[in-house]
Amino acid sequence: MPAGRYLSFDEFDQRNDPRDEAPEFDGLVQRALSRRRFLAGGTAAGLTAFLGACAWARPAGAADRFGFDAVAANTRDTVSVPAGHRWHVVARWGDPLWRDTAAFDARTRGSAASQARAFGDNNDGMSLFTRDGRYILAVNHEFTNRRIMFGNRKADLPESADDVRKGQAAHGVSIVEIAQRHNHWSVVLGSPFNRRITPQTPMAITGSARGHALMQTAADPAGVLALGTWNNCGNGRTPWGTYLTCEENFNGYFSSSNSGNKPSAAFRRYGIGNRDWGYGWARVDERFDISKHPHEPNRAGYIVEIDPLDPASIPKKRTALGRFKHENAAVVVAGNGQVVVYMGDDERGEFLYKFVSDGRFKAGDGQADLLDKGKLFAAKFHDSGGGEWRELTPASTGMASLAEICIHTRQAASAVKATTMDRPEWVAANPNGRDVYCSLTNNTHRGRKTNKGGDAMPVGGANPRPANKYGQIVRWAPADGDHTATAFTWDLFALAGNPAVHDDARRGSKNIDQNNMFSSPDGLAFDSRGLLWIQTDGNYSNRRDFAGMGNNQMLVGDPDSGEIRRFMVGPKECEVTGITWSPDRKTVFAGIQHPGQGGNGHFPGGGRSLPRSAVIAITRDDGGPVG
Repeated sequence: MPAGRYLSFDEFDQRNDPRDEAPEFDGLVQRALSRRRFLAGGTAAGLTAFLGACAWARPAGAADRFGFDAVAANTRDTVSVPAGHRWHVVARWGDPLWRDTAAFDARTRGSAASQARAFGDNNDGMSLFTRDGRYILAVNHEFTNRRIMFGNRKADLPESADDVRKGQAAHGVSIVEIAQRHNHWSVVLGSPFNRRITPQTPMAITGSARGHALMQTAADPAGVLALGTWNNCGNGRTPWGTYLTCEENFNGYFSSSNSGNKPSAAFRRYGIGNRDWGYGWARVDERFDISKHPHEPNRAGYIVEIDPLDPASIPKKRTALGRFKHENAAVVVAGNGQVVVYMGDDERGEFLYKFVSDGRFKAGDGQADLLDKGKLFAAKFHDSGGGEWRELTPASTGMASLAEICIHTRQAASAVKATTMDRPEWVAANPNGRDVYCSLTNNTHRGRKTNKGGDAMPVGGANPRPANKYGQIVRWAPADGDHTATAFTWDLFALAGNPAVHDDARRGSKNIDQNNMFSSPDGLAFDSRGLLWIQTDGNYSNRRDFAGMGNNQMLVGDPDSGEIRRFMVGPKECEVTGITWSPDRKTVFAGIQHPGQGGNGHFPGGGRSLPRSAVIAITRDDGGPVG
């Protein structure tokens, strides 16, 4: 790729496997505009239709559930929080986790050896765990900023073998103990809980695909032990206290030493081709060469379960949850004890999934295989406001086995004609209700092209706008409030847009105005009160269609009234992603990913310092709960 040119994963996939333009599809927004309300667990959830059918408003006399005043949009190169709040950095890319590791060197940007013992790059999803009064933070690292990590190299790309290995070591997961002293959270250096999980960490392959021929390689002929995890995006946590890290754009790390190699249709569906994203991993790690090891990509794209409180534990790739570009994993326990995991596949025109365990959760019992045996479903949304989860079985998909379904999950969902969605990102389940939310971040191909499997992306229903630049948040309620049910009803919680620029469907829903407008909702999470926190990864140009929106941000939504209020604005050219709370809710931890991505920011050091992704902590000046 051109030196210094930042190529997003979307752009990379489009170059590797461009989609032809499709004819315009019939039916635009009107099929979605007549929606009114939906039922959550059998009771009215207070959701009104969007785009003018009914205005969103707090019920008369209802209390303001937000404990802060809105923050104005801006383009500052710092974090902006509400009056009466403050923030500080907890951990940054390159910060050592052990006392025997040298401090980060902005000139060299570290080495493979130092990075393997330091906080990774581009932190994303995270969860906070506790044990005996100690706090252990598990944090994903999605990718590395090549032009920053290798900005001391001529082409802004790795040049030496050590450069490549350093980039590898910056991926994966950091597990760190943190402690609060004098109202300031920081890493406990040398804690026995501290651990780096990287693309070289051994991982057990479990579930339906374990041992299948498509999982077998020269290094692992039994197909039961994989090396590493990478491009870890969103996350989840289980009720038995483990961490779920989600492998997203795993495809961009594979390449071929044989330029004449012709990737299979199965590879093309996942965006795997002869060129990688610029990391050059195959140069030092042959398993990333698809012409030599064609089964290796089948061992990536899963949800990995990690015990953050046992540094000696072996992570497990839970293949029964399917293989795709996992954004996050929202775990709920149904009324009968079955465990349900909601998941999105973050690519234009891909699908929403649900896994329902065969076994039942019981506090205190061993839960070793609850995520290994169960049923996998893909969602079908009807324009009428109903929908169903279609089970992925050999009979319904025409595939030979459940193992193949769990390896080629996208093809299985296409076979049952699930609904192609506008890039399903994070899913969040309301802890105080039965409603579930998913951010559909954007889809500029909607109504114009097909997905990688050739499935149409018509305009309508939960995806109501063509060439969707702004995204939306869809929510659904399972029939009878039962998360194991196959039927559901849905509506749109918010349609993001810009009312300062547009007066048509691009202006957004009625709960969007010039004081809270945003684009590309991404991260979603509920706090313990049932308020929905929304993080964005949108266009930060602050021009044209995005004029007035400023930098990416974090907002809070009230599911009952529909009101949305901006809580935080991030620094220049960042994505705001990853969120968790202290048990007393007096601290909210959030992620600042790829600050200064376009070369115009220097967070968190300011001046002309090297920009570094970071986890920040936000607290109230009066010591009260945040939000």
